Amino acid sequence: MAQQNTPPCAQPEAGQFDFWLGSWELTWPGGQGGTPEGQQGKGRNVIERILGSCVIQENFSRADSSYIGKSWTVYSAGKGLWQQTWVDNSGGYLLFTGEFKAGRMELRTAPFERNGKTFISRMVFHNIQENSFDWDWQRSADEGQSWQDLWNIRYERMKDKG
Repeated sequence: MAQQNTPPCAQPEAGQFDFWLGSWELTWPGGQGGTPEGQQGKGRNVIERILGSCVIQENFSRADSSYIGKSWTVYSAGKGLWQQTWVDNSGGYLLFTGEFKAGRMELRTAPFERNGKTFISRMVFHNIQENSFDWDWQRSADEGQSWQDLWNIRYERMKDKG
């Protein structure tokens, strides 16, 4: 009897990002994400599986459409890691790798230089519940020993209008 190989996107780990699937209303504090101090930032994010359910596609937009981005995320069974590519309407292009552990999804960039300093950026999905979670965009200037919050987004699942 021939042994059947499980397709990479059918691995159990490929479901670790399923909490993110759906349509989300986003809020964040003023002074972050291009929002003026004293105002609350708002946006939407629609997350879906595409390409035979092997790729997770993100469609992010600020409420005023001044910032729009997309990402494509896949689980690499060979590497045992998640990989994500992000692009946006400001010309941004970022690559991330990471993993889900201890109830948190963490994706990091490779170290990069800016103004003579080396940084790492990461996003952390945490406080994950069925209809909400928190997402933090952070940067480290000390090889990941400490992190500075740059953008803290609260995700709330959009309610069906029916």
